[in-house]
Amino acid sequence: MKLIKRFKNAIAGFKNSFDLNSDEFAESLGTRGTNKKILGEVTYFTCLKMLSETLAKIPIKFYQNTDEGPRKAESTKISELLRIRPNPQMTPTTFWGTVENNRNHKGNGYVWIRRKFVKEKFGGRLEVLDLWPMPSTDVTILMDNKGIFGEKGRLYYQYDDKYSHETYVFKQDDVMHFKTWLSFDGITGEAVQKILKHTISGGLESQTFMNNLYEQGLTASMALQYTGDLDEHRSKLLQAKYESILTGAKNAGRIVPVPMGFQLQPLKVSLTDAQFFELKKYTALQIAGAFGIKPNQINDYEKSSYANSESQQLSFLVDTMLYVLKQYEEEINYKLLSAEERKNGFYFKFNEKVLLRADSKTQSEMLRNYVQGSIYTPNEAREYLDKQKNEFGDKLIANGNVIPLEQVGNQYVKGNQFVKGGENSG
Repeated sequence: MKLIKRFKNAIAGFKNSFDLNSDEFAESLGTRGTNKKILGEVTYFTCLKMLSETLAKIPIKFYQNTDEGPRKAESTKISELLRIRPNPQMTPTTFWGTVENNRNHKGNGYVWIRRKFVKEKFGGRLEVLDLWPMPSTDVTILMDNKGIFGEKGRLYYQYDDKYSHETYVFKQDDVMHFKTWLSFDGITGEAVQKILKHTISGGLESQTFMNNLYEQGLTASMALQYTGDLDEHRSKLLQAKYESILTGAKNAGRIVPVPMGFQLQPLKVSLTDAQFFELKKYTALQIAGAFGIKPNQINDYEKSSYANSESQQLSFLVDTMLYVLKQYEEEINYKLLSAEERKNGFYFKFNEKVLLRADSKTQSEMLRNYVQGSIYTPNEAREYLDKQKNEFGDKLIANGNVIPLEQVGNQYVKGNQFVKGGENSG
């Protein structure tokens, strides 16, 4: 603990915690005094779900660059962790989905690389044991801007474990740090919810309004008019009586008895006149746009067709996911591979092609063209379809009529004489 106090006194810190249930957060949304949770905003929730599930379902591959081009590398302890089980409690799907949720919801996603020292005959080496995501609210970034612990300007990550109530400090090389695209210092990322707090607040309020409307049986408020004066006690009794009769979906369509001298006057609220649904849709598109989510991915098919939806999916990959995947790949390759491995051409890469798998007809035409065009070997095409390799399928093939450009016309030459088509060349 003395080490932690020393850090806090001598090192500049970046705190990345934001309690969604705190008064501070409620006030930032303009809803202080009400219990509102941001995940209750359906568009925001859908965007988080879309991004986390998209990353989680993309497999990560291990390759090596050779003189003949990229090839699949042999499995290692690290590639097995990324492909099969990052830690004893999580599958890769759960692991990456958790990291991506933290990155988008909090602005930063952190992964602790647990290592141990392995003794060898001549010295030893550090071996990666497993990978653990750390909740973003429990991590503080510390910068050693005075060089107290070595090199000046190095980062450290303080993790407050809420389960063991212990505090840990990790070196920069022991933590993979993934941030949102919105960063003003290059060290920490800003959460989208923080930037769009007023827009998201409007979405929450509109959902609350609709919930209250349903609870009231889709009826607006009413004014009870009467002649004469009532004391405060009788006014409250009268109000309570008619609230119990008029409020709630179970009372919708009910005939309400009104005494003589009293009159119920509905206070009409027209959702159409207020352009409620148009504004709600506009808010949803704003939130989705901030995340890079396309309209058809939040079930807005108003201006979509089949071809348009396909192009939106491609746009989502190019405009949104490629940035995310590139960031993940850069951090993984730098933090999990040694300098020697990187020098020898080893690298990890997400297989984004799984997002572009088409229908069976389009897929078969694509693979046939790739094989006939000498781009894929038959076995590479079979592997794409999860089919077993054939012993004769590892060579590129081409149509026999295809010849190199420099040899065009040679088939018409016999000796040094040019032979026209149709002439006897014997």
